[in-house]
Amino acid sequence: MAYKVLAIKERELKEHQREIGIEEIAKELGVEKEEIAMCLDAIQEPISLQEPVYGDGNENIYVLDQIKDKKNTDELWAESITIAEAMKKLNPKEKMIISKRFFDGRTQMEVAEEIGISQAQVSRLEKSAINHIKRIYK
Repeated sequence: MAYKVLAIKERELKEHQREIGIEEIAKELGVEKEEIAMCLDAIQEPISLQEPVYGDGNENIYVLDQIKDKKNTDELWAESITIAEAMKKLNPKEKMIISKRFFDGRTQMEVAEEIGISQAQVSRLEKSAINHIKRIYK
């Protein structure tokens, strides 16, 4: 597929002296534009993370320096897995309350109104769910 795309791009450049867009190529081939993008990505030559992208003679900047993700570290990834596993062990009502409270950022009053129970019940269920999680991971 990628080579068909490249052939179309080359033909368009030769015949009309213009770059053809992904949408036009997708239409011509009868596929989604995402498929065109994926197939072009698939034939890209891989580069090393240690490849220098800039150097002034004294200090180099490498690909790895440009793509570092401080937000999604291994620790956060492991935490997310742990939280997801803990959530699976809660009953449906506890899961819903924890999700609304901590992932959706709602107050106990908002959750209570939304699901039709008292704020005190939300508080008890929330505390029970948190204690359940603590017991699992101690």
